[in-house]
Amino acid sequence: MNTRQLGFSGIDASVIGLGTWAMGGWMWGGTNEKDAVAAIQESITCGVSLIDTAPAYGLGRSEELVGKAIKGQRDKVVLATKCGLVWHTQQGNHFFDEEGKPVHRYLGRDAIQFELEQSLRRLGTDYIDLYITHWQDPTTPIEETMNTLMDLKQQGKIRAIGVSNISLAELKQYQRFGTVDAVQEKYNMIERELEQSLLPHTRATGVSCLSYSSLALGLLSGKISADRTFDGDDQRLSNPLFSQPNRQIVQQFCQSVAPLANDYGISVAQLVIAWTLSQPGITYALCGARNPSQAAENARAGEVNLAAADVDTISTLVAQSLSQLQTD
Repeated sequence: MNTRQLGFSGIDASVIGLGTWAMGGWMWGGTNEKDAVAAIQESITCGVSLIDTAPAYGLGRSEELVGKAIKGQRDKVVLATKCGLVWHTQQGNHFFDEEGKPVHRYLGRDAIQFELEQSLRRLGTDYIDLYITHWQDPTTPIEETMNTLMDLKQQGKIRAIGVSNISLAELKQYQRFGTVDAVQEKYNMIERELEQSLLPHTRATGVSCLSYSSLALGLLSGKISADRTFDGDDQRLSNPLFSQPNRQIVQQFCQSVAPLANDYGISVAQLVIAWTLSQPGITYALCGARNPSQAAENARAGEVNLAAADVDTISTLVAQSLSQLQTD
């Protein structure tokens, strides 16, 4: 497993991170807790140290599953979790309802301190390696939020600071008041706005980038056919990216890169993840898994080093095929 340093923290983490949003169940049509715990443990066995979770993933359910899975092997894990989406207070701006509870975006000092203690309890640990502001809160000065995070770092409760779903102006504000080690943003072959917005600045200032949705909610895995159906609260049910014409285009793209994947002895999904990790400024690729088989396949991508010429070939195919997708 390849590893890279996390910002300025001195922490080395696996280039593949396990994303645990789906394990919380909400917006993913439910979850199988036994499979989720087994997937986390399989990831660790395969060399994945970076595990990303958040309180909002199932109102604490994802964190509880991570805590159960890493019990007895905390030292093998670089644990990332988040703050800023709260349901214990009505402060901040209402963002959405989850399981009948209103969730607000709020990053005041009182809420961050409360959330951290709740996360530590659910995760069964006394420190977080990377603590990330999940969504930004316009009702709280960034100076207050960052000063709180710096205090928690000084206390040893967190080791590194991250920000997510953030604008360039907001990131620069954070950096005025302390060291930001990482950003966590959506990035994949289809959704590449980050290349123009944040990556030039993060590369210039030494901030790591964790890309989430590396397989575009599974669309780029090569395993979602045009006739696949989605049920319940699965967010892909109404996502325009998952229209049948789009899925046909993606399937054709996957067929076009399959021979190259075969040359490396890997799957198309692994090739897609390896390409993501080859992009300038992308430090880690977060990949979701809901069972041990998916976890093991994702992990294998962290051992792949694509030749520069092959990265160029894939990029050309991406431009030719995926630019045809209708995203709205």
